[in-house]
Amino acid sequence: MRLTRKFVAIGTAAALLCAAAAEWMLRSGDPARATAAAGEIRPVWTETDWPFGVDPWGKGKAFRCTANDCGGEVQLYVRAKLGFCNCATGVADDSDLEQMGDLVLIGKTTPIGAGREIIVGPMHGRSRAYRIEGNGNTALSFAFNQRCDMVAVTALVGPGAPASLEPEVLAFLNSDLMLKWAEITLGL
Repeated sequence: MRLTRKFVAIGTAAALLCAAAAEWMLRSGDPARATAAAGEIRPVWTETDWPFGVDPWGKGKAFRCTANDCGGEVQLYVRAKLGFCNCATGVADDSDLEQMGDLVLIGKTTPIGAGREIIVGPMHGRSRAYRIEGNGNTALSFAFNQRCDMVAVTALVGPGAPASLEPEVLAFLNSDLMLKWAEITLGL
């Protein structure tokens, strides 16, 4: 009987030690990966090459978030469109977003719901979710402006990623890196 109690006590102590070690490893490792493993999404955006051909607006910046960090593959495309925005009203409604956004780069899309107002740094605009026809993936379209210049952003959300990564994309667009890029590119 004493031997059994000792084995139970040793087993319990070993289990608690393993649980504490696992918790420590999650907390001391890469926070993005630890939270993704725990079911939270904390995107890590890595810059990649612009995959689209040249058009009147030129190349932009492309970023990728892996399935490990976003729950599914996400591609993010950001570029400036100088002089394209209505100087008086900016990106005022969903119709403006449709005209000014870059969804044309990814194919035919259908809106999932109404768009909404967004703020990126000192700029105002809109965002809206779309279903990409033919493959079942979703996309998020963003457009925001400063005076007559604007930024168009498209996020391709692959299978497994949450349908709406809008808060995470907006957080990235409001990061020091992206606000500095917008400041230089748009001459804010």
